[in-house]
Amino acid sequence: MATRLEFDFEWRITLFTLVLLPLLISLGFWQLQRAQEKAVLAAAFERQQTLPPGPLAGLRDEEGVALAYRPVVLQGRYRAGEHFLLDNRMLEGRFGNEVLTVFELASGGLALVNRGWVPADASRRVLPQVPEVRGEVRLTGQLYVPPGEPYLLADEAIAGPWPRRLQAVEMDKIAESLGATLFPYEVRIDEGQPGALAVDWQVINISPAKHRAYSVQWFTMAAVLALVYLLRSTNLWQLARGRAGPGADSE
Repeated sequence: MATRLEFDFEWRITLFTLVLLPLLISLGFWQLQRAQEKAVLAAAFERQQTLPPGPLAGLRDEEGVALAYRPVVLQGRYRAGEHFLLDNRMLEGRFGNEVLTVFELASGGLALVNRGWVPADASRRVLPQVPEVRGEVRLTGQLYVPPGEPYLLADEAIAGPWPRRLQAVEMDKIAESLGATLFPYEVRIDEGQPGALAVDWQVINISPAKHRAYSVQWFTMAAVLALVYLLRSTNLWQLARGRAGPGADSE
């Protein structure tokens, strides 16, 4: 009895596999790409943290890429009551806001200091209470350079009484609303600094190792799908067990 490999291309299963298999493979490669990006970001952060804190005024003309996570020192005072509340920020499963307070630099100009997180009313009917800091202070922190433009469903008007809610930090609009020279990037202050709230700055939210683990999962799913399709659409299983599949030619 002769045996040979036979195919049965059932169109629905074939179409399903042709659509899903490339998607699973592309998701695996996307996770590998994300792992590489996170590794580069973590390495850049480690390099920046080896630098001593520098005065903010001397960094105004440097490129944003070189400033990301750069340690800085500020001398000046917080403007009383002038807080921006960055909305919908979660910490340990609780709803809240990040508080960005306008800071007058002793050297001239303004900076936007992110003081950290405060709990807030999820219904947004009551504004959170932000403790004030009086007098001149010295702060240390790091510059935060966003990876891209914020995604907003509509243009956001930055006006009205203080404190002002924000959906995203748009420094150009904030500077225009203040009518003054504003350092182009926010300063995230260190834990324990004057005015610091709940400070939990995360450079990367998912480690490169976890992204690589996700990629293995996607590639495994792709391999399983390909194997199931092959076994369903051929008589390979019967051949492997030493039997001819249905419809095999016989001599």
